[in-house]
Amino acid sequence: MKHVVILISGRGSNMEAIVRAQIPGARIVAVISNRPDAGGLEFAARHGIASQVVDHRAFPSREAFDAALAELIDGFSPDLVVLAGFMRVLTDAFVSRYAGRLLNIHPSLLPSFPGLHTHQRALEAGVRVHGTTVHFVTPTLDCGPIVIQAAVPVLPGDDEASLAARVLVQEHRIYPQAVRWFVEGRLRLTEAGGVRVEGESDGPIGWTVPPVEA
Repeated sequence: MKHVVILISGRGSNMEAIVRAQIPGARIVAVISNRPDAGGLEFAARHGIASQVVDHRAFPSREAFDAALAELIDGFSPDLVVLAGFMRVLTDAFVSRYAGRLLNIHPSLLPSFPGLHTHQRALEAGVRVHGTTVHFVTPTLDCGPIVIQAAVPVLPGDDEASLAARVLVQEHRIYPQAVRWFVEGRLRLTEAGGVRVEGESDGPIGWTVPPVEA
């Protein structure tokens, strides 16, 4: 049984998706937030999961907060730490502590649109395809090895809210899948710094948006 700790800052919808997936071999041992008012804490408590708060505002520096957070996380002996809407930039020391067992989900098709306001930036750039990425966390923000991505079309008339909602549906699909692969021991880093999933199909399947006309 692999122990999983999930970090949140708000409603924790991706955390909910992972919990509801009931991944075989995974035990969600704790949900931790940097905000005491995070809505996801109530969900975790209702599902019998330890819910904890490390309020970043109580610490004089990012380093002090990360050290306290790591101490709490380590008390649960996690095999995997999952960032699910955790709105803090983590220090290099924290990231290195959990290297190879720290996952994040980002609302864009990385390496496009790292950082904040991804949906608005995608609309402003005029892209036809947008999406979401699960990746291992490295010290460089939103640049870690990619585990899985899901794409959605950008539709005429989309605004930031409608595009974000379409992407969120895919986030809830692919994050539990990435966690499942980790728990199953199927994720392998390549020499080039990418990720391979053992047993993944190599079929030449693709799609275009808009569709190519006959």
